[in-house]
Amino acid sequence: MTHISLPSCYFEPWLNYQQPCVRQLAFSIASPNILTQLPPELVPKHHFELHDDLLWQQHYLRYIPRLEALDQNPTELLDFIHQLKSTRLGLRFEMLIWFWLLDRDYHHYELIGHSIQKIDGPKTLGELDFVLRNLETQEIEHWEIALKYYLAEDDYSLPSWYGLNRSDTLNRKLNHFTQKQFQFDDALEHRIQHKYCMLKGQLYLPVHKPNDLPAWLNTARRVGLWGHHIPHATDQYYRLQRHEWICAHAQLSSTPAKWWTDGLYKQSHQENYYMYRQPNLLQTYLG
Repeated sequence: MTHISLPSCYFEPWLNYQQPCVRQLAFSIASPNILTQLPPELVPKHHFELHDDLLWQQHYLRYIPRLEALDQNPTELLDFIHQLKSTRLGLRFEMLIWFWLLDRDYHHYELIGHSIQKIDGPKTLGELDFVLRNLETQEIEHWEIALKYYLAEDDYSLPSWYGLNRSDTLNRKLNHFTQKQFQFDDALEHRIQHKYCMLKGQLYLPVHKPNDLPAWLNTARRVGLWGHHIPHATDQYYRLQRHEWICAHAQLSSTPAKWWTDGLYKQSHQENYYMYRQPNLLQTYLG
């Protein structure tokens, strides 16, 4: 563990757009992974890599003309996203990345396959999110993508990060990547030469705890706070709609919160995020 100071400003160009779906698309491309490297506690079975933050910034810069056009007329993007019937944020994120990868004029990848199932007789061994040819290196890449929101507890070690469903932990997700999702060395008659995890979203630190953060936590991505207590009324937080977890709308989507339930809240007119979790009733009773 090392002391890391959180920055006062961030690269967040998705805030420049007005259309909610375009803001989400810009976030999906431009935002950095929530990790800079694999935690040392993780014992890799099948090796994989994380993209560098600069790469996502470069992808975004090349995509600006397309994003600006979509912000004026998002019909094509909306029609594409509306193919998705599920409300799961992770699948919406995957659709946004898929939309970008299909835009061949704005990046150096050739999409070879998406959602590729590996089957052995009656048994499904697994599924690969994206298989690509990097046209700069002519190498085949396998990408697994995930949009995750984890809350830190205890000492910020790898086992201490929990999702909103406590069975979903950062430790479990990373182990699933290395043990199962990156087990394949070929797909669609191509030998895979690089395996990348795209793990985006947001991490949340408990209120009133020191920032003795692990070195693998990416401070280039804005970190939120979480707690069981409602912030002071003058802070003016409002509750975000589900899709706004990817990126909040340009305009406030609700009035300042009066009745608080589990969910993600944003401070009005500021990029401060607070994940509220109702306290355990037994803990409340015991004081």
